[in-house]
Formats: sequence, C-alpha cells, structure tokens
Amino acid sequence: MREEKQLLLDEIKEKIEDANGFVALGYKAFSAAKARAFRDQVADLGGEFEVVRKRVFVKATETLGIPFNVKMLSGHVGIVFARQDMTALIKGVVKYGEDNDNAVAVLGGHIDGALCSAEDVEVIAKLPSLNEMRAQFVGLLEAPMAQSAQVFHAVLASVLYCLEEKGKQG
Repeated sequence: MREEKQLLLDEIKEKIEDANGFVALGYKAFSAAKARAFRDQVADLGGEFEVVRKRVFVKATETLGIPFNVKMLSGHVGIVFARQDMTALIKGVVKYGEDNDNAVAVLGGHIDGALCSAEDVEVIAKLPSLNEMRAQFVGLLEAPMAQSAQVFHAVLASVLYCLEEKGKQG
C-alpha cells in the first residue's frame, strides 16, 4: 500500500509542477453526468480536474514548498490544474458552480506563485480575461487617436463648408 501512495503522491506533485496554478474545490451532489460535464468544461478551458485525497494533496504541496492549509479543505476535494489561461479557467469553474446549485465550491488555490483563499479566487473570477484586458488596452490607446482624427476632420470640413457658403453668396 505504501508504494501506491508514493505513486499517487508523485503523480499529484508532477501535475502541480506542470500546471500554471491550481484551484481546490469542494464538491457535493456530483452525479456521474455532472462530473463528466464539469471535466469536459474544464478541459475546454485548458485545465484538468482531479479528485484527490486530502492528505496526499497536502503532502504533495508541502514537499513542493507550497504551504496549503489543510483547514481550507473540507468535504470531498477535487483540484483543477490550469494548463493555459488561469483567469478564464477560474471564471468557468465559478460559473459552473453557480449554474449547478453550488455542486462545486472554491476552497482556495495557488495562482501565479501565491496562495489564495476562496475569497481571493472569487475576486479573480470577476476580473476580465486576458483577451478582454487586451481589448480594453487597445481601446484605451485607440480612443485618443480616433478623437484627434475626428477633430481634424471637423476642422477641415468646416473650412470647406465656409468656402462653399462664400461661393453661393458671390
């Protein structure tokens, strides 16, 4: 039995090391169909959902130097490992929980090298995704240029309008 636990520990450690971050979830009333739908949604968002034993997970985080508090973990625990955009994944996980009678609830996470409480993860879920922030930034840069172009156009158009009016009078 000891060898099996070590293999499981090594597998969890490897997943933590390979991931951009992870979110610990508590789950309840999780039928097989809901679990499959949740796994598919997480996979579509660039992540992986794994049901783990609390002790094995805490041991894996401790050996990697991540001080994840066992008191944060209550009930049945699953971990979502992010392979791509962490914010989009967190948004999808939180939205799935809200849409499915809180079948999954965030317990905490490790994001960008920082340990996060459940409240921190919920706040991150409300942030815009990376693509949304890029669009906002481009819009921020584009707005003054567009306004300047409109002003120049208005000045030139008013000169032409004045010349046209003078031509009609003369």
